[in-house]
Amino acid sequence: MNLYAKLQQRAAAGKPVRIVLIGAGKFGSMYLAQVPRTPGVHLVAIADLSPETARANLARVGWKSEQIQAASMDEALRTGQTWITEDWQAIVSHPQIDVVVECTGNPIAAVAHCLKAFDHGKHVVNVTVEADAFCGPLLARKAEQAGVVYSMAFGDQPALICDLVDWARTCGFPVVAAGRGHKWLPHFCESTPETVWGHYGLSPEQAARGGLNPKMFNSFLDGSKPSIESTAVSNATGLAVPSGGLLYPPASVEDIPFVTRPRSEGGVLERKGMVEVISSLEADGRKIPYDIRMGVWVTVEAETDYIKNCFEEYNAHTDPSGRYFTLYKRWHLIGLEVGVSVASVALRHEPTGVATGWNADVVATAKRDLQPGDMLDGEGGYTVWGKLLPAQTSAQMGGLPLGLAHQVKVLRPVKKGQSLSWADVAMDTGTDAYKVRREMESMFAPPLAKVA
Repeated sequence: MNLYAKLQQRAAAGKPVRIVLIGAGKFGSMYLAQVPRTPGVHLVAIADLSPETARANLARVGWKSEQIQAASMDEALRTGQTWITEDWQAIVSHPQIDVVVECTGNPIAAVAHCLKAFDHGKHVVNVTVEADAFCGPLLARKAEQAGVVYSMAFGDQPALICDLVDWARTCGFPVVAAGRGHKWLPHFCESTPETVWGHYGLSPEQAARGGLNPKMFNSFLDGSKPSIESTAVSNATGLAVPSGGLLYPPASVEDIPFVTRPRSEGGVLERKGMVEVISSLEADGRKIPYDIRMGVWVTVEAETDYIKNCFEEYNAHTDPSGRYFTLYKRWHLIGLEVGVSVASVALRHEPTGVATGWNADVVATAKRDLQPGDMLDGEGGYTVWGKLLPAQTSAQMGGLPLGLAHQVKVLRPVKKGQSLSWADVAMDTGTDAYKVRREMESMFAPPLAKVA
């Protein structure tokens, strides 16, 4: 509760938290908009494949040209300015940097960035949750071994969900369910970058005018991103995942505590203690009033009549029985909130969400019939979407993680709706991401499903 005061102290002492950012796209730009308004931090450098795009984004969010005139890391450290470069290794390896914010959105690159940061003793705030979804437990282990902190990014929904779960458990409440909202109908899993705008209610011309990335937006729509984020939450909190994938029950905010109960009590859960995603659309496509589409929630249980009566006395948001209570945030502010993670890892050495085990996985699943020679194009593309499964199920089938389904050739026919395995594709086994994933499987696989 005192991060801001600690940042003010660092500012007053002339010892700001020194940060570098890798990737200055949309998410990174939202964080950049807040950096000049946050005391006690110095963004020393930005690495981006397109320095000119990074400069343009800085101008867009209000940075002055004189703030980004530094010609090197050392000059930036001396003058308080920011250096912009293509060389991510140079900024990660500098001895005076405290925190690396990984913000590329490229899961394979993100793993390499995280590992290098650990090697150089840097804390990491990993915005690229796609990487966390397929190897987060091992990244967390490697960070711990290096004596640094690895963390999810506050502002993104997984960290906010973890925060709600932590609040509930710290208060003594058993968590019945937790998750996020989403605009969902079953056929959205087949959506491609060509169909995404119709589902969003935009024309291609409107999307182009706004500079919106159809593949990225489609990764949200087709269920990949909700599965990725639910995996991160499950692996961080220990909450279980549905055995056959997310159910997306439709519900208004008012109905969440009613829906997120066990099936034996009229809800949709297989059992208590699970992640789930609430749809903002009814099954027939009608929009639900007062939805949770952009928000997060946690449902807890009153285990005694006294606690139940307290819920009633304070007009808490419960199901009709009065036993199940849902706390929620209807919105999240994405990159605008990342500063909470930066301050937490630098000043408290505490993550804002981190994987503690391998409970869940996101397995690449065919959007259409795939043939030998087809190239997979990852989340939000034309070929696969991400299905949330228990880690044991994925390990037993040798499931291909969605985060590694980028530019990978299909070796044998795969039917539409079928989840892919390692044997279905020709993997590049030389990447850090592949090696870390396989190491994680061997180290964290459930006892009954040890990977050969």
